[in-house]
Amino acid sequence: MSDSKVKKIGVLTSGGDSPGMNAAVRAVVRTGLYHGLEMYGIIRGYAGMVDDDIFKMESRSVANIIQRGGTILKTARCKEFFEYEGRKKAYENLKKRNIDGLVVIGGDGSFNGALKFSQEFDIPCIGLPGTIDKDIAGTDFTIGFDTAVNTAVEAIDKIRDTADAHDRLFIIEVMGRDAGYIALHSGIATGAEHILIPEKKTDIDQVVKSLQEKEKRRKLVNLIVVAEGDEFGGAEEVAKHVKAKLPHIDTRVCILGHIQRGGSPTCLDRLIASRMGYHAVESLMTGRNNVMVGIQNNKMHYTPLENAVKAKQKINEEWMKIVKILAS
Repeated sequence: MSDSKVKKIGVLTSGGDSPGMNAAVRAVVRTGLYHGLEMYGIIRGYAGMVDDDIFKMESRSVANIIQRGGTILKTARCKEFFEYEGRKKAYENLKKRNIDGLVVIGGDGSFNGALKFSQEFDIPCIGLPGTIDKDIAGTDFTIGFDTAVNTAVEAIDKIRDTADAHDRLFIIEVMGRDAGYIALHSGIATGAEHILIPEKKTDIDQVVKSLQEKEKRRKLVNLIVVAEGDEFGGAEEVAKHVKAKLPHIDTRVCILGHIQRGGSPTCLDRLIASRMGYHAVESLMTGRNNVMVGIQNNKMHYTPLENAVKAKQKINEEWMKIVKILAS
């Protein structure tokens, strides 16, 4: 890595959108400008890098966006960037503007791309964890998780009112293909009886048994929160199984879907996005390159990009015990 100071930084959002990405973009741009750097926005992630969809950003480019969900820079999946030829094209587009640093806001797939790119071409990259799933190693929170989980909680609370009025069993599916954090947090926060997540083997017979026991005790409002990536294949499958065993129980399925991805970011998401964005630029300026900026125990934490992969973080057994005790 050459020791020349970074003078021009490009910023992009990649992978699935998440609330707080705009706050992160704003922080990156304004921090860079404060230090006298030139800042460039790249539209549609790596696709924009390959297609030369790059524009100069000023302070007002990021005015009035901190409260908006989604991403003003847009995001896309990019097949071409998987090939060396595509990455070379992207590099040439950066080079002709003398862009010598890159901030990538996205998930582990985006970081893999950034790592490969920085290894092949002399452009240092910094990753910021933007994903609602909270499934990246090296940070306690990812940008967008808090908003998504609050959206889920609000929705589940509303469903509980209906479940209560009709003595129904509701099986609610939340997002999380590989990670059960949204299910776990929203389930505990809404008093769900069962939480089914990909990290833990689901004993469906145990679930049925406990529903039968609760029925005997006349506990008729039951909520089951399922992560979409649960081994049973989400809420529909779980419902099929429950209905087969307990045909007399009025069972309904509700899939929250993409409602969880959008919306105005919570205070927490705006704060961590702002803090991470600021530190991304500071990292490039001090030569701390090819790392993901995270926050652990309320301190900044820097993880080499090759280690910032999808965390198969172990879900703490204690959480599952809490769920069981509090729902009994």
